[in-house]
Amino acid sequence: MKNIIAAFLSSLCFVVTTGAVAQAWPTKPIRLIVPYPAGGGVDASGRLIGHALSEQLGQQVIVENRGGATGRIGTEAVARAAPDGYTLLLGSGAPNAVVPAVTPNLPYDAIKDFAPVSLVATTDYVLLVHPSLRVRTMKELLALARARPDELTYASSGYLSNTHLAAELMNQLANVKTRHIAYKGTGPAMVAVLTGESAMAFGGGPGAVPHIKADRLRAIATSGTKRRHADVPTISETIPGYAVNQWYGVIAPAGTPQQVIARLHKEIVKAIANPKIAQQFSNLDADAVTSTPQEFAAMIRSEIEKWRKVAQVAGIKAQ
Repeated sequence: MKNIIAAFLSSLCFVVTTGAVAQAWPTKPIRLIVPYPAGGGVDASGRLIGHALSEQLGQQVIVENRGGATGRIGTEAVARAAPDGYTLLLGSGAPNAVVPAVTPNLPYDAIKDFAPVSLVATTDYVLLVHPSLRVRTMKELLALARARPDELTYASSGYLSNTHLAAELMNQLANVKTRHIAYKGTGPAMVAVLTGESAMAFGGGPGAVPHIKADRLRAIATSGTKRRHADVPTISETIPGYAVNQWYGVIAPAGTPQQVIARLHKEIVKAIANPKIAQQFSNLDADAVTSTPQEFAAMIRSEIEKWRKVAQVAGIKAQ
């Protein structure tokens, strides 16, 4: 009986202590790991939400860039971090959905090792081509691809990146064959299309706008289900069922106290509701959004399954 009472008191102390820690959170700076180098949409989104949370929480949110291996290095670091609310991840499609869908021996479990908190933004890709390609519509591009199978190349920001699988989904749904060339990041992939080294790429955001306006790149279509710009159609208008977007969200290590998750979610919702923050995301050609932790977790599971099917059909395997 004494042992039972002692065990009960011990567990009660743990619950009380955990609750007290969670209620006091945060009492020190928080690390928000961005698993990519500085620059680009993931980094910009991380810095936006990090700055907003710093102001609201009264504690500094330090953005730490840990790039490498298509986001795997920084993502694994968060999976192995203490679940105390002081190490967070700015999650995104490649390391949290595409890579797990294809890689059997990944050093982290994309579902079990994380506690999703909320989405913060989504954006569509723009299918960009070099002007010398002499196509202006998706129908013309697909006709050219069918006439020249395996000749047209597309640049991606890396093997197993979202832009890699976005093109493969297009190939499958449109029954065309284009050839993949992987680059080390969005910037080099964009340069490859600008110089004509690659015929096309899924890119976008503010970085592409000056090149489009100067006729150095041509915007053929966007990857979402609705038009972002009236004069640029969606791919789905030509290829029914096509839909790809990039998403960014805050993710904690599994085991993080629910009180911390709830507080963090509340603060993210508050930040995204701020018109100033929403406009800053809009300047990145992204939509500021939120979700419940449950909705975010369900979305990640759905994305993993979607990209697993695409990879299997394309014969894409982990390297």
